[in-house]
Amino acid sequence: MKILCIGDIFGRPGRRAVRACLDEIVDKHDVSLVIANAENAAGGFGLTPSIADELFGYGIHVLTGGNHTWDKREVGELLEDNERVLRPHNYPRENPGSGMTIIEVDDAKVAVLNLQGRIFMPTIDCPFQAVDRLIDAVQDEADLIVVDLHAEATSEKMAMAWHLDGRATVLVGTHTHVQTADEQVFPKGLAYMSDLGMTGPHRSIIGVRVEQSLGRFLNGRPSRFEAATGDVRFHGLVIDADERSGRARSVCRIQVHLGET
Repeated sequence: MKILCIGDIFGRPGRRAVRACLDEIVDKHDVSLVIANAENAAGGFGLTPSIADELFGYGIHVLTGGNHTWDKREVGELLEDNERVLRPHNYPRENPGSGMTIIEVDDAKVAVLNLQGRIFMPTIDCPFQAVDRLIDAVQDEADLIVVDLHAEATSEKMAMAWHLDGRATVLVGTHTHVQTADEQVFPKGLAYMSDLGMTGPHRSIIGVRVEQSLGRFLNGRPSRFEAATGDVRFHGLVIDADERSGRARSVCRIQVHLGET
């Protein structure tokens, strides 16, 4: 089975990139399952029900989140109503939604797990303990296990990879909006990439208009952030996985330049 994981979709430019590229990438790589991080899909901050529907309409099967999951008030109802929209599972249980779903694709069951790191991030429950509980819950039912770890520190993501090698099929990092070049398959069959990157405007500061983000660094004052528009790119990773063994065979980093929107 071929799985495509898409890096953080940022605002309208990111959504347009998905619309423009996804069908061709799916056809070229014979992709059966598409997973995307969408916590920045609504203007760069959060996710709304209408935008989730838009992304599902383009052919994405599961949407994952992160620390910006909570930026839009209506997200609570979305998380409760749609099991294919995830939030990091290691937030306190009182929050709406879940960080786990199982989807059936090509006669195989794929568990998709969403976690958030703790280094340089909000203080929440331990992602390592959370993932252990989740894998215990799904390992007898799922043929493949895909994990999105939304985290800042590469060391934390790499540590999670060694923790999960032989127990999960895929671990991809999200959050930094900077695509890494360390895609690999670990010794026991875990496909890994420290950060998928950003599907959105790259003539920016991680998606935001340069003058707005730079101003905050220069003067320290809060300012309104808006999505940039220039140098739009599609970022992701294609994983070739064996649903019989639960191991990944190979990975292929994806980067498509679309130019201006």
